[in-house]
Amino acid sequence: MLSLFRKDPAQKLQKKYEAILEKAMYAQRSGDIKTYSLLTEEAEQIRAEIEALQANKH
Repeated sequence: MLSLFRKDPAQKLQKKYEAILEKAMYAQRSGDIKTYSLLTEEAEQIRAEIEALQANKH
């Protein structure tokens, strides 16, 4: 029953991943390619963490 109320860490990371990708998109649209590349790199690291969590889950 308690597992019903536990937060999924992958879900929290997914929200962070999407928020960073959105910031990267706006940086790219404004012409700030350096910030875009830094944010994209950060998002890829978070995506790797999400995949690792999902692999351990199954």
